[in-house]
Amino acid sequence: MDMDNEETRMKDSKRRERQAALENPDTDIGLCGWLLVAFSILLMLATLPISIWMCIKIVKEYERAIIFRLGRILRGGAKGPGLFFILPCTDSFINVDMRTITFDIPPQEVLTKDSVTVSVDGVVYYRVQNATLAVANITNADAATRLLAQTTLRNVLGTKNLAEILSDREEIAHSMQSTLDDATDDWGIKVERVEIKDVKLPHQLQRAMAAEAEATREARAKVIAAEGEMNASRALKEASLVIAESPSALQLRYLQTLNTIAAEKNSTIIFPLPLEMMQGFIKH
Repeated sequence: MDMDNEETRMKDSKRRERQAALENPDTDIGLCGWLLVAFSILLMLATLPISIWMCIKIVKEYERAIIFRLGRILRGGAKGPGLFFILPCTDSFINVDMRTITFDIPPQEVLTKDSVTVSVDGVVYYRVQNATLAVANITNADAATRLLAQTTLRNVLGTKNLAEILSDREEIAHSMQSTLDDATDDWGIKVERVEIKDVKLPHQLQRAMAAEAEATREARAKVIAAEGEMNASRALKEASLVIAESPSALQLRYLQTLNTIAAEKNSTIIFPLPLEMMQGFIKH
């Protein structure tokens, strides 16, 4: 645990150093650079007030602007939201959207740990946490995150068997989120959430699993029926012991049975026969 914490602190320290180096770069652009900046300022002043419309830029509340002056990131990092100024000819800027972005992971054919081929897809939620790193450290942060999500999904599911994939989706999603978040930290991207949408099994495997489930249910039903028969036989045994203690109880039970049969409105005619008449035959 201590080693993990130390490694995390080292990663955070290196990330902050890289961020500080990008947001506060060396502003020594050389003599030619300063001459170009001075010329740009003079050009802006000479063409006022028309040039003011080229110098004033606006970014929305959810956007940040990274300004490049002669190819270098301007000191102070990202600008916005609101108004900011640029110099014509020497400055350029890139807008970065800071809102949460959602994309679907295309279905991936994955071979599980127990050699079963499944098709799994998911969805990833991420946002740009540091606009400077997202622009300076990678060409296309969105495309890179999408590709990384696909490979991470395949790598994580390759270490799981089929039962774990079907039952532990939350754990798999959390593992993917941690892996993606660590990998995209240098790009200034924060992976907020990962969800597994669907796990598609081959049709042959679906039929086999359905047959297995049906056989399991039939076996459970037979066990339950056998237990019911056993409990019923025990109850009948206890009832026979109670009736044996009182001969009149058997007669009452006999009359109750006749009453139940007569209430069914059938065409069968029943003649009650006293049990005392049968005792002589039973003894013989």
